[in-house]
Amino acid sequence: MGVGKSTVGRLLAERLGVGYRDTDDDIVAAQGRSIAEIFVDEGESAFRALEKQAVRTALAEHEGVLALGGGAVLDADTRALLAGGRVVYLSMDVEEAVKRTGLNAARPLLAVNPRKQWRELMEARRHLYEEAATAVVATDGRTPEEVTRSALDALEMKQA
Repeated sequence: MGVGKSTVGRLLAERLGVGYRDTDDDIVAAQGRSIAEIFVDEGESAFRALEKQAVRTALAEHEGVLALGGGAVLDADTRALLAGGRVVYLSMDVEEAVKRTGLNAARPLLAVNPRKQWRELMEARRHLYEEAATAVVATDGRTPEEVTRSALDALEMKQA
């Protein structure tokens, strides 16, 4: 959350001359409501089912840069679909997350005691992000351009 996946994803797509797609945007468009509303109205498990299908569909239809929501890798089937692809995990620490997002209530999983919940989420997810990733790129204190260059370098897709 707040790691810069949309900004960096768009920059990567631009540098590579391919399209950009975000599965969170796909879900919002298909459902006609925000992710926060889906969480409130139907709960996390219903959202995760929508997310799993959105990722499956996007991977089948889209050949460019694809940004996934932070919880997408919780699903073993989704991680299996990502295996063999080029996957970048954009990492950041809690202090950077606070600076970037304020860890506000618009993040449904962080509504109460955001710092503690962010740390707990990362402890539960970090190994899954790393398992799915081809490359890990730290974003702390870096501009989107710097992160994009690091991602291209890490994926060995250096620009001429």
